[in-house]
Amino acid sequence: MTVLDSPHSRAASSLGPLDVPPDQLLGDLGADSVVDLAEGRGPDWLDSWLISHGADVVSWRRHLHAHPELGHDEHGTTAFVADALRGAGLVPRLLPRGTGLICDIGAGSRCVALRADLDALPLTEATGLPFASTVDAVAHACGHDAHTAILLGAGLALAAAPSLPGRVRLIFQPAEEVQPGGALDVLAADGLDGVDRIFALHCDPRLPVGRVGTRVGAITSAADMLELRLSSPGGHTSRPHLTADLVHALGTVITGLPALLSRRIDPRSGTVLVWGAVHAGEAANAVPQEGMLRGTLRTGNRETWGDLEPLVRDLVHALLAPTGVGFDLQHRRGVPPVVNERSATRVLRSAVLAGLGEDALAGTEQSSGGEDFGWYLEHVAGAFGRLGVWPGHGPKRDLHQPTFDLDERALPVGVRVMVHTAMASLGVSPGW
Repeated sequence: MTVLDSPHSRAASSLGPLDVPPDQLLGDLGADSVVDLAEGRGPDWLDSWLISHGADVVSWRRHLHAHPELGHDEHGTTAFVADALRGAGLVPRLLPRGTGLICDIGAGSRCVALRADLDALPLTEATGLPFASTVDAVAHACGHDAHTAILLGAGLALAAAPSLPGRVRLIFQPAEEVQPGGALDVLAADGLDGVDRIFALHCDPRLPVGRVGTRVGAITSAADMLELRLSSPGGHTSRPHLTADLVHALGTVITGLPALLSRRIDPRSGTVLVWGAVHAGEAANAVPQEGMLRGTLRTGNRETWGDLEPLVRDLVHALLAPTGVGFDLQHRRGVPPVVNERSATRVLRSAVLAGLGEDALAGTEQSSGGEDFGWYLEHVAGAFGRLGVWPGHGPKRDLHQPTFDLDERALPVGVRVMVHTAMASLGVSPGW
């Protein structure tokens, strides 16, 4: 039986308020419901850990949800995770900035890394949950609270395993939402030294609880920011021939740059430029002296990403040269695409199959969204999966929205998948 199959597990979404201790949560839920929440395909020690600590994982997520912190300011979140790891006899290592940490479990030359992100978003929550954000204009609207609770659960479960055939490195990463991403902090701190493979899960509100989406190749896109500032002597709209018509030049770039990119770049790369902000002038009869465009430029192809900056600059120059308008282009490189390596994806799929059953496996599409997990895959092989968090009924509340919420039955599913992924990557057969 998968988590989604359990009629009793629906009670997970109505657990008590944040300040209810884990043992009382367990009592509210009922022992048989916790068994259903934890039920999977072995091993016995993992089943036992989930039965004993499934309510703890929910409580951790709720605590983190109520106390969100922005990127590179995750001091309380880092301390919360570090204290829990130290309580299990582990030795976490804080990253140099003071937020985010790394912790190894086990011993041996083989090492697999599991990653979660800690930071929240600068927006105001509108879920009405009893454990909603207590911080003004900051909220966990991308599921990072769930990612952190899941990895903490997986780490403590692995620490309780009878034996491990190698090392598992837990990476609790800061600042995923801050380009170019806190993954670079982990890399600068030698966080991937000795690591053979790396894996992560991300909440997906389009998939039902109990399913995990995987794919080989690009699963997210590179995401760059463009800011173009134009300048002109300005003038009167009755005499545009005596000046450089800045607004006309803006319109030329707004429509011309996306069109030219579509003819200069392989359409199979999934490259798309979308403008999000434009401003110029105030008066209807005045040619303004300054104007501005901002937008995002995304691509799903790693090689294309490397070529975009000089190409964009050349095209902007070509578009504006006839207008006489000056420009300053800021092309802020973001994150590379997340490109799942074939053998690592096979490991992740085998872990889902072993831990949850064949019905849990799902395909998934490439997203145009950015994710700094791609930086890790520039250094080691790995795979990024999507964890279903939709309850199976009602609206699918999208990520990065004030109303985003998730079905907490997904938490033990995530723990099970992460544990099985670590063991499979270390060469343990599915039967254990």
